[in-house]
Amino acid sequence: MRGRYAETVVTKKRASSRDFINAYDREESSGHLAIGTAKDAGNPHWRHSLVHVLVATISSFLFGYHLGVVNETLESISFDLGFSGNTMAEGLVVSTCLGGAFVGSVFSGWIADGVGRRRAFQLCALPMIIGASMSATTKDLWGMLLGRFFVGTGMGIGPPVAALYVTEVSPAYVRGTYGSLTQISTCLGLMGSLLIGIPAKETMGWWRICFWVSVIPAAMLAVFMEFCAESPHWLLKKGRSTEAEAQFEKLFGGSHVKTAIIELSKSGRGDEVEVKLSEFLFGRYFKVVFIGSALFALQQLSGINAVFYFSSAVFKSAGVPSDSANICVGICNLLGSIIAMIMMDKLGRKVLLTGSFFGMAVSMGLQAIAATSFVSSFAALYLSVGGMLLFVLMFSLGAGPVPSLLLSEILPGRIRAKALAVCMAVHWVINFFVGLLFLRLLEQIGPLVLYTVFGSFCLVAVFFVKKNVLETKGKSLQEIEIALMPPE
Repeated sequence: MRGRYAETVVTKKRASSRDFINAYDREESSGHLAIGTAKDAGNPHWRHSLVHVLVATISSFLFGYHLGVVNETLESISFDLGFSGNTMAEGLVVSTCLGGAFVGSVFSGWIADGVGRRRAFQLCALPMIIGASMSATTKDLWGMLLGRFFVGTGMGIGPPVAALYVTEVSPAYVRGTYGSLTQISTCLGLMGSLLIGIPAKETMGWWRICFWVSVIPAAMLAVFMEFCAESPHWLLKKGRSTEAEAQFEKLFGGSHVKTAIIELSKSGRGDEVEVKLSEFLFGRYFKVVFIGSALFALQQLSGINAVFYFSSAVFKSAGVPSDSANICVGICNLLGSIIAMIMMDKLGRKVLLTGSFFGMAVSMGLQAIAATSFVSSFAALYLSVGGMLLFVLMFSLGAGPVPSLLLSEILPGRIRAKALAVCMAVHWVINFFVGLLFLRLLEQIGPLVLYTVFGSFCLVAVFFVKKNVLETKGKSLQEIEIALMPPE
């Protein structure tokens, strides 16, 4: 492939990417190749990039697994490590991951831009292996907390890097479908941790096995990523133009390399530009960063984590065992994610987001009604359980998978990694405070007011999406960037 374009490709390994793009632009302007010819030739085959995306989604599987691994095992962990009955210590075991995830997410953009997407995945796997090993072998609470913090840093790096990578290596016509695979992997990881943790209450020391098991997919991620393609966007941004061309050929096939390079040049990208944090807050990038941060904020303020925290109590009042309750919630989450994957590139991101948030508002309304005195206890029970399952289903249809995919699409290439890190940091901060304050607010203001507040945020999200979100279905990243960003 490289030989075919020897006249246009700068052969020096780290040649200027701007010269490289200009060479392709001269060829385009000569009339031999126009952007329309790519459409005539058809889209790149989805199989070329699928295997690379599947490897990347292992990080999402690990994210889901570590979110749920202490759900069934916490009781036996607290007994074995000598802090049984200490709710503060139990809470720290659960929430230490959130602190680590915040730290990891803050630095994820700089890591992804500094060492590349592939190496960032491997750096994400490393603390997960170390942390899980520490948790599996610890003899006291402090060892468990340190292990959970290490795992959390990997969890913080993984989701934004996965969103970046999947967006940058996927053909535009299947980018939404591939983006939904990360949400499905998270669901599978969560369900896997719940299922493997079931014997923990009867089998002494089983919780250690649960942590050891997570080392296997983490090691697979680190090893398999060595054979995956690097993001051509990152390579071209670093001036490694010949390598970028080779990766495009690996991902899209030889006949689509020229078109991919030309399309990448449309946004004026190429040489790396250092972007200051002030540009995110006050400059030309403020709008897209604000949209991204607001989407993640509204996602968390919808009450999704509060619903997950409270689900066991609701199902328990209905006489449903916690094991069955977790499986029901997991099935709804997985079912919605699969539907979202199928519909993402057909209906589009904006339709799924608005429909999802509206459905979540209705679901919260059902749970709020269940908390009033106007319905019988029998009806209230079914409204609570039904509303909760409907809420999880509606969340997984759009509000769950779409924000990270949409952000990685609408953020300009030169700031994509760092800006996504900023938005994810907002996500983790609000996630932490919702988890911290939910039970206290539930006691002080009651479920009726609390669920009404959550439902109101869902409705605010509907109007926000309608007004501010651009539909990105089927558009190249460069078309999206040109539509959103004013010229410099």
